[in-house]
Amino acid sequence: MSLKRDTALNIAHVLTEALPYIQRFTNRTIVVKFGGNAMVDPLLHESFARDIVLMKLVGMNPIVVHGGGPQIGALLEQLNISTEFVDGMRVTNSRTMDVVEMVLGGSVNKEIVSSINRSGGKAIGVTGKDGQLIRARKLEVSRFSPELGASEIVDIGQVGQVEQIDIEVLNLLQGSDFIPVIAPIGVGSDGATYNINADLVAGKIAEVMQAEKLMLLTNVSGLLDQDGNTLTGLSTSQVDALIADGTVSGGMLPKIGCALDAVKGGVASAHIVDGRVPHAVLLEIFTDEGVGTLITNKNLG
Repeated sequence: MSLKRDTALNIAHVLTEALPYIQRFTNRTIVVKFGGNAMVDPLLHESFARDIVLMKLVGMNPIVVHGGGPQIGALLEQLNISTEFVDGMRVTNSRTMDVVEMVLGGSVNKEIVSSINRSGGKAIGVTGKDGQLIRARKLEVSRFSPELGASEIVDIGQVGQVEQIDIEVLNLLQGSDFIPVIAPIGVGSDGATYNINADLVAGKIAEVMQAEKLMLLTNVSGLLDQDGNTLTGLSTSQVDALIADGTVSGGMLPKIGCALDAVKGGVASAHIVDGRVPHAVLLEIFTDEGVGTLITNKNLG
């Protein structure tokens, strides 16, 4: 009996700890970028879906934006389509774009929608082309050419950047009790389709919706200091300093940059969350400790 009682008391403790967070974030928009291990590990995938459903049930408005790089790479390999990267971005010709759209707008998007719906939610999957939700323009990339001794423009094909987000579409979905699940594919003014980095799409959506939180799921424990410890509770000026002194570097730089831009653009806080931890989203929202790096626009002093 005592074991059952201890379990019940533990559940009660968890719920009471979560209560003030639930009260604080009721009716607030929280944008979650879903990627990394959480997308490919079935158990993590299901725990993520349950987290999103619970958020909606307690009165929050989650918006999910997802990537799908590994799945795109796997299908390109199966189809014998070669691929190359420039500064970490996939060069996307028309044939590759067809595969990107098939994977992101089709299989991956519908898998996430199905997981959320199986957990009792009402998810609806869209790409940025639906209702012209994401207006995009071609991303121009320049890099230094040793032969020319100067920078040159590199054409990486149908890779885009966000020009505009139509919040009317998002407001319509949220007002209907649906959970939007968004594939990061945009449309240009000329009707061209563009592949856009999912972190950037999530950040821009968080900005235009003036979200309470932007959460970026990753395969690391967060932003680490020089000794390998996870940093959290950071102000925007502290993050700027960490970028300047080289603490933020490599693959973490664009992710932190995205989070920083969102917070400077009016999002209350951004979180780099360890997606390898089951129920990472709930732990970051509903507990004091969290499981990642918090960046906020509030005065922490």
